[in-house]
Amino acid sequence: MMNAQEPKTAGSTHQPDHLYKGRRASLALNIVVIGCGLGGLAAAYCLAQAGHNITILEAASAIGEAGAGVQSSPNVSRLLMRWGLGPYLEEFGVKIQAMSLKRWSNDEVIGWTPLGDVVEKEYGAPFYLLHRADFHHMLYEATEPYCNIRVNSRVVSVDPSKPSVTLASGEVISADLIIGADGVKSVTREYVVGGPDKPRATGDAAYRALIPAEKLLEDDELRPLMEKMESNIWMGPGGHIVGYTIRAKKEFNLVMVHPDDAEGGVESWTAEGNVDKMRENYKLWSTTVQKLLALVPSTLDWKLMDRDPLPSWIHKDGKLVLLGDSCHPMLPYRAQGLAMAIEDAAVLGNIFSHCSDRSQISPLLYAYQSIRYDRATATQKSSSLNRYIFHKPDGPDQENRDRDMRAAMEDALRVARGEQSTLVLAGNANQWADKTKSDIQFGYDADEEAEKWWLANGNRLMTLVPSI
Repeated sequence: MMNAQEPKTAGSTHQPDHLYKGRRASLALNIVVIGCGLGGLAAAYCLAQAGHNITILEAASAIGEAGAGVQSSPNVSRLLMRWGLGPYLEEFGVKIQAMSLKRWSNDEVIGWTPLGDVVEKEYGAPFYLLHRADFHHMLYEATEPYCNIRVNSRVVSVDPSKPSVTLASGEVISADLIIGADGVKSVTREYVVGGPDKPRATGDAAYRALIPAEKLLEDDELRPLMEKMESNIWMGPGGHIVGYTIRAKKEFNLVMVHPDDAEGGVESWTAEGNVDKMRENYKLWSTTVQKLLALVPSTLDWKLMDRDPLPSWIHKDGKLVLLGDSCHPMLPYRAQGLAMAIEDAAVLGNIFSHCSDRSQISPLLYAYQSIRYDRATATQKSSSLNRYIFHKPDGPDQENRDRDMRAAMEDALRVARGEQSTLVLAGNANQWADKTKSDIQFGYDADEEAEKWWLANGNRLMTLVPSI
């Protein structure tokens, strides 16, 4: 048996003084993070900056990330900029200028919400669109110098009480704390739940594809999709399509949500889809949609599965905790799954910068959960709500939705002209137009929330812990 120990210096000079107000744990814990995805890397980075020794265990033989577009809304961007990653976001991201919601059959703009400078001014951080692989590379480059990252290290079992993990090779690795950041198909989740925990099918699947920018720029009808730098959502009966530009305007990202007619199926980012079947699904949609789909050379088909919120993210023995998709997987209808994992990581790092004794591990984990649980659960629910909003069949309900969205768009255009808002937007069918929801989602600062929680509860929490 080996201990998870960090061969690289936990006290690296890279640690930014402004992270956690310059605070570092007086006791460096040995922490194993299972999974080298976006959440695992972010958790490893934050915990390393808090002064701990981190080993990441990744099942794959090489580090990399599949997928297509991801969104770094202000609640994410402010954290990444604090971690020194602002220049990378600027180089590889595209600043989204607006959210444009369209009718499936004729491209009529039904809802429109300005983002761009409006969001940056309001929330103090930009809203970027990126390729998932670029985002992963950015986090990997930031994290790798301060952690021991092991590939070909598939975890087959966990002993949450010791705690320790056993790899497929038979090697056993012990630690002070285990972080389950192993995504929607999490192994660690079942240990926390106490048994098998399978997802349920939503009835939806999503085709994903990337189109080179030059293909859109060659077509007069498609060129504005590249030039406006908006996130476009075509809403239609039983499905919707999202399209936006990424990779410093070199590629156009498409996600096409459709009724899932496959029996069984698995959650997979990399399952090949049938291009002809994809085009058949949308043959009655607008000419713009037809032209876009004609440019798609190949596609991936991602079966969308759902899970109910867990009652707890922490194993009863207090040495195993879940993070990101392993505990609160998000359907992609609001593009906040990545955001929740990054926020989880920031709070975990911040809270564990207070650690001075192993007996504090369990109470610190419950602190993390109490800060994050309600927000992540509410975001799960608002993501699911968009599915019902976007997928209405043509008829009275759809007409009411469109009327509601148009009123919000007219109000946004009034404000853009320098006039006063005349509409109460709370509960609007366009969730991005609802300022209350945007304030909650985009105004959130994970570090600030952790500091506030600690100020109110930290002393009381630490009095529960026996001193050495």
